[in-house]
Amino acid sequence: MDLRQALFEVAAEHGLDAAGMQRLDQLAGLEGEPAALQSVVPRGVAVLAAALGGLGIVFWIAANWQTLGRFGRFALLEGFIVAMCAGALWRPVVRAPLGLLAVLAIGGLFAYFGQTYQTGADPWQLFAVWAALALPFCIAARSDVLWAPWALIVMTGISLWIHAHTGHSWRVQPDDLMAHLSGWLAALVLVAVLSAPCRRYSGAGVWALRMALALAAVMITTTAIGALVGAQALLHYGLGLLVLTAAAVMLARAEAFDVFGLSAVALGLDVLLIGGLAYLLLRNLHNDGWFAALLVTGLAAAGLVAATVSILLRLSRRHGAMP
Repeated sequence: MDLRQALFEVAAEHGLDAAGMQRLDQLAGLEGEPAALQSVVPRGVAVLAAALGGLGIVFWIAANWQTLGRFGRFALLEGFIVAMCAGALWRPVVRAPLGLLAVLAIGGLFAYFGQTYQTGADPWQLFAVWAALALPFCIAARSDVLWAPWALIVMTGISLWIHAHTGHSWRVQPDDLMAHLSGWLAALVLVAVLSAPCRRYSGAGVWALRMALALAAVMITTTAIGALVGAQALLHYGLGLLVLTAAAVMLARAEAFDVFGLSAVALGLDVLLIGGLAYLLLRNLHNDGWFAALLVTGLAAAGLVAATVSILLRLSRRHGAMP
């Protein structure tokens, strides 16, 4: 529940006047400046400036593509990476945003290398090398400013690896089961690496974990739905349902509870359950029964989503009251 709405309800329940309402606002801390504002705002501005600066370097090279020679382009990108690393070592207070700039520049360097020399490597290999070279920056910075983009890079590489091992197409066929399971396993390993037990070694925070969880849930859900639509690889659907159910059970525990991650997994579960119900109702449907099937599916979807939200709120209240 929103804090201000809760204060209004308390004031109405006890019949507080204007002075009492003002005192209640003061006790709740609504009139003062948030405690972490002075540290969060400069950090957020620095991260935004780093992201825009990295994109600016890429766009500047693209705008001066004909003017710069091959040596000049490589020298600019490599010199920029070295300068960012030197700045991060010199000023630890800006290590995270400068590290983010260096990571973005590494991606630009590999993209230009792939365009210049046409090595024939699969795109997933470039993302794998990019993630490997960016990993020391993430460990040194110990900040979600780097770990969250790194999780995105790794998950993109995993998706491209699956694409390369399924005939370079986004298909879901029975013969592709091992490729998809391997990708799912790699995604779950990434989630485990960014989870709380490993934070003392990696320094990753909660937003990196949430990024990995959301992307893993999207990967598993889309694959399982693709199998359901094609109706040729239903084992993918069953395994996807099983994996998301196990993830939801683990995230619902007090020691691993995270409302964002659990909501992402629950959304994937709802999509799979609703899709499965629609598949069962529409599989052998005659022309005169489609309206009833869609009505039942819609009502079931509404009830399932409402139940999911109720469970999430109950778990959030239960675990939120715990230290």
